[in-house]
Amino acid sequence: MLHPRIILDKKHLEITITRLCYQLIEVHNDFSHTVIIGLQPRGIFLAKRIQKKLQEILNKKDIKCGSLDITFYRDDFRQKELVPNATEINFIIENKNVIMVDDVLYTGRTIRAGLDAMLAFGRPNFVELLVLIDRRLSRHLPIQAKYIGKTIDSIASEKVKVDWKEVDGEDKVTLL
Repeated sequence: MLHPRIILDKKHLEITITRLCYQLIEVHNDFSHTVIIGLQPRGIFLAKRIQKKLQEILNKKDIKCGSLDITFYRDDFRQKELVPNATEINFIIENKNVIMVDDVLYTGRTIRAGLDAMLAFGRPNFVELLVLIDRRLSRHLPIQAKYIGKTIDSIASEKVKVDWKEVDGEDKVTLL
């Protein structure tokens, strides 16, 4: 049996988030027409980190960030016992640029569900995807991220686990 392999430790996770923020700034400037939406349950931690770092870099406190529950938009929600999470989007996404954020892009099904769920809140100008980890060889749907923290090639039996200090006690990404 293989031992878990650390893909990103705390330091490299922080560096990766900072790099992603600078990539976002290159495209979205001051974020006056852009909002960030993190997918529940784990994408919200990355979305909030991105928001916080952008606010530091831009010295701007009004960067809008929300969380989106996709439970009932999933194509497997009747097959699994899923617990819905809260959706907190207290801003208008109509004609805004939306950055959808998730921790791991695997099959693409979670992102598809996120796109469906987001449309209940209006029609954005455009949507871009930001992910911390892209498991590029495992896609079931033609979905790809524009902003990627790290791309990994892994086999189906391997699992990527993202630990967040807020809920797991430490920041790290592990391949199991």
